[in-house]
Amino acid sequence: MASKSAAKTVALPTPISASSGGKASSSVVVGKGGAGSGSAESEASEEASGAEDKLGLKPNQLLKSQSPYVRGHAHNPVRWQLWNEETLELAKKNNRIVFVSIGYAACHCKYTTIVMERESFENEEIAKVLNENFIPIKIDREERPDIDRIYMNFVQATTGSGGWPLSVFLTPDLQPVFGGTYWPGPSAVGGMKDQLGFLEVLGKIANVWKEQHERCVASASDILNQLKEFADEGLKGTGGEPGDGLELDLLEEAYQHFTTRYDRSYGGFGNAPKFPTPVNLAFLLRLGTFPATVQDIVGEMECENAKSMVITTLQGMAKGGIHDHIGHGFSRYSVTANWNLPHFEKMLYDQAQLLSIYIDAWLVTKSPAMLEAANDIAEYMCLDALKSPDGGFYSSEDADSLYRKADTEKREGAFYVWTRKEFDVILGEQEASICARYWNVHRDGNVDPANDPHDEFIAQNVLSVASTPEKLSKMYGMSAERITSIINVARQKLLQHRLKERPRPNLDDKIITSWNGLAIAALAKAAGALESTDPRRAQLCRKNAEEAISFIRKNLYDEETGILKRVYREGPGGTDGFADDYAFLISGLLCMYEATFDVEYLQWADALQQKQIDIFWDAENGGFFSTSEEASDLILRLKDGEFWVSILSRTVADGHLGLDSQEPSTNGVSANNLFRLGTLLGDSKLEEYAQQTCSAFATELLQHPFLFSSLMPAIVASNLGMRSVVLAGDPKDPTLEKHLKTLRSKLLTNTTLVQLDPARKDSLEWLLNRNDLHKELLKVATTDGGKPVVQVCEGTKCLDAFDMGDIESALEELG
Repeated sequence: MASKSAAKTVALPTPISASSGGKASSSVVVGKGGAGSGSAESEASEEASGAEDKLGLKPNQLLKSQSPYVRGHAHNPVRWQLWNEETLELAKKNNRIVFVSIGYAACHCKYTTIVMERESFENEEIAKVLNENFIPIKIDREERPDIDRIYMNFVQATTGSGGWPLSVFLTPDLQPVFGGTYWPGPSAVGGMKDQLGFLEVLGKIANVWKEQHERCVASASDILNQLKEFADEGLKGTGGEPGDGLELDLLEEAYQHFTTRYDRSYGGFGNAPKFPTPVNLAFLLRLGTFPATVQDIVGEMECENAKSMVITTLQGMAKGGIHDHIGHGFSRYSVTANWNLPHFEKMLYDQAQLLSIYIDAWLVTKSPAMLEAANDIAEYMCLDALKSPDGGFYSSEDADSLYRKADTEKREGAFYVWTRKEFDVILGEQEASICARYWNVHRDGNVDPANDPHDEFIAQNVLSVASTPEKLSKMYGMSAERITSIINVARQKLLQHRLKERPRPNLDDKIITSWNGLAIAALAKAAGALESTDPRRAQLCRKNAEEAISFIRKNLYDEETGILKRVYREGPGGTDGFADDYAFLISGLLCMYEATFDVEYLQWADALQQKQIDIFWDAENGGFFSTSEEASDLILRLKDGEFWVSILSRTVADGHLGLDSQEPSTNGVSANNLFRLGTLLGDSKLEEYAQQTCSAFATELLQHPFLFSSLMPAIVASNLGMRSVVLAGDPKDPTLEKHLKTLRSKLLTNTTLVQLDPARKDSLEWLLNRNDLHKELLKVATTDGGKPVVQVCEGTKCLDAFDMGDIESALEELG
């Protein structure tokens, strides 16, 4: 994705211009005999010998990276360096501009990445200019989201658009000078050749740095100061007590925003391109399951409408081309409003969040379609390419692949698309006819040429569900059951053909801690929800979540220091975990506790929570910074989304930006974690941290509540408190089994679950010592032939006793 729509351009100090509309005071001659060039022979000799250049720039260093994306550029003639202390020190020592190129493996922005590599980074002339005038660095944004976020914010703010590959020029002190995405190289063809070229950009930047050095440094300093002001603005909280001004009517305001952007034809929000945004769906679905007080404020009809918007969206996605109907899983987003033409990369974080929301939707509606979609995602996560044999989950599968083994050119979606002729050959005439109608397959393909700028989908079909077995049964004179059987058999035949004849898309086999945390949470929720209705699938989900937890604890966690690592690939990476790595993993562990009631998960979650507070907490304004205060290679310390919230307070958003985008907000997840842990452990201090996290964003939250979907459950908890349902006694007692089954059959939104099993008293000791209330309840259940206890508690107190048979009405009131 070379660019994406953003907010209107924000007025920052003017960066040094490299646009085609203005001329530099003098030009740098590039190419033979150009700026900074030595003899071609001497350079060729340096490259061949693998020697450092005269200023100490090493030959291409990218094979030393663990990232598949970065390693993919290891054979460019550009002397790519890694972002590390040695490289940054070299830039300072030689006073060179740093050129940073950022991307990631799976994105179909890789079309522009590949083109830019072919046109520019493999071009000897451009490589020569880069090597002689800059310090070129290649970065995987998934390994270093902190760097990507800072400079993407800069590019979005100064140009009004952004995307990947992200290309930014920095001073040796890492202050941004100029940035963009793709610029055409010398070999560009078509309309691209008339645009400002990368060679010209390099020449102008090198010239300005040489001829107008002081102006360049001053401009970069001004830009950085403005960025810092944006980052600081709006994060001072309310200035009062935690939670002041953050009332429940914020949920109603957020709901109203989503109703205005809702696509009544196809579901989802806004126009194409259309993203699933499961965080927003989760918020809307929960409006009707929050405590009754919330429903009274938002309105009963409004809560029902919110649920309807979510279910319609989930149905449209499940039937659409964004869903892989042959091999399971969902693509990242749809190019079209009807969900039928995806960008085909499959991301772990999407699968995890979509599994979670489809399970939630099934709990609310008991719709077989919602459960089928959830099961589909669980199978893809646990039994397909994303599952590492060592226990963790890989990051993603690529959008591009070869259509046949003998092909040499990759194209988007080649692994997933079909011709009608292939249907005829693989399935036979009648079955092909039925399945073509079911999956919307046409002789001349079903992709509008307007959505195929690179002619990759000529005569190809992206499968989407266009009919039903009932409709087809009338058309073909067969029973609906027979039609369903034909479709299921065809699906297996097509899958076998695909796996046998087509090379699979490249796998990014990095294991990212935060994304694994999302996967653990989703699988744990699914395991609990499915325990009584589908024990086999519940066991599959629980087993895979347990394996991922074990992998992270063994490979990405230091038991002595309590520090997480961000990524693993052929060993743990060198980058320490960010705030989201802690937040998402803590959330996963809390979900696993409620799925298994194994106190060890709760203990680790508590330890990680304390470490997250130690490393990332903003003691002045509350909330969590994304990065550690010790990070010496960053010019800004941000909280997730804060910069864009500041910008959006003065501009018009496009609906895709804010704290919650494709991943949930770190601070939203953290606030919910803190409320849950505080309730489970009877720790009011943790609840105070949760309140302060909400207050840290109060100013902007009051203006734009729709940007803070993942904080809304915490807003509810801050106003109404978080409850826990405690089940004390023998878990096999019929009464406790019945109530646990009831609890797990519902979408609990403001309530945690605790099970106190006397037989596991040794493992419970830590929990009982943390929360005296649990000790008292267990004592009641076990003393003098006591009976099992089911009690609803808040903090360190239980609500008035109620008839256990009336737990249904109690839950409706409490959420």
